[in-house]
Amino acid sequence: MTSVQKLSLQEVKDLALSVLRHAGFGEAHAGAIAEMLYACQLDDCQSHGLFRLFMCVQTMQSGDVDGQAQPDLHISEKAVVRADARGGMSLLAFEKALPVLIEKTRHHGIAALAINKCYHFSALWPEVERLSAAGLAAMAMVPSHAWVAPAGGTRGSLGTNPLAFSWPRAGKDPFTFDFATSGFARGEIELYKRAGKPLPPGVAIDKSGNPTTDPEAALEGAMLTFGGYKGSALSIMIELLAGPLIDDLTSLESMAHASKAGSAPYHGEIILAFDPAVFSAGRVAENDARAERLFADILDQGARLPSQRRFAARARNQQRGYVEIPVALYNDLCALMA
Repeated sequence: MTSVQKLSLQEVKDLALSVLRHAGFGEAHAGAIAEMLYACQLDDCQSHGLFRLFMCVQTMQSGDVDGQAQPDLHISEKAVVRADARGGMSLLAFEKALPVLIEKTRHHGIAALAINKCYHFSALWPEVERLSAAGLAAMAMVPSHAWVAPAGGTRGSLGTNPLAFSWPRAGKDPFTFDFATSGFARGEIELYKRAGKPLPPGVAIDKSGNPTTDPEAALEGAMLTFGGYKGSALSIMIELLAGPLIDDLTSLESMAHASKAGSAPYHGEIILAFDPAVFSAGRVAENDARAERLFADILDQGARLPSQRRFAARARNQQRGYVEIPVALYNDLCALMA
């Protein structure tokens, strides 16, 4: 049985801040990153919680990311907000642009945020849930590194290319999903490697293009999209919307930009927000009820909504006031400050 380390909720934030400061991130970036990691760890998402501190440190040590860069916002009368991260992590740019995105969405009914020239390593659901908490529906997309082979291919051309969506629900947790278009998230493969466990069949190929369940061989080879050609097409769509559409890099270009293995991907992010008050033609309550009838029918069949387990983990951890991570992971994180 894996030994676990209990961390109070404040200790999660303190540990993240300490590692980030020690690595060289300024207070603004360290705070934005720590809040994201805290949100993921609170929801028991081990692959995007404190574990991601390793990538943050590696990216800083590579000399690529600017831990002090202040984002530049480009605001016009149009419904598009641009945030130039100026070679910093994406999260601070999102924090700075979020109030403007919300204001523009309420004014126009629909608005978009394009974050450019950023390093990205994090989950997307905390971002779209910030928008659904404001009563807006939202989706977010990013490319990554070219770790994923297209359907029928033998080498990485696509990123893990996650897609997230959140729908506000009055008095309830939002309807949210956040999934990679690869069959497995990159962080999950790294966790399988740390645990010495084989991967499920059908999620990766080795460097020769042969199917593999060996995490090390998968990391040296390529991952596969979910759903064959359907997942592959969706992944290509995300490459286009979060790359050329917003004047930023594809996953192939991000991989070529990286100076060292382990660095976070460098590219852009697109976030779209929708105001139900505008789209529902003044009948928000009636249309919210339609959505709730759909959710109720799904649950009545014994199915579950995406993120139900994550919300349950959040409530449990908030109630007991701590989270649990493997002792080995905790020791490795502490060693980052040595």
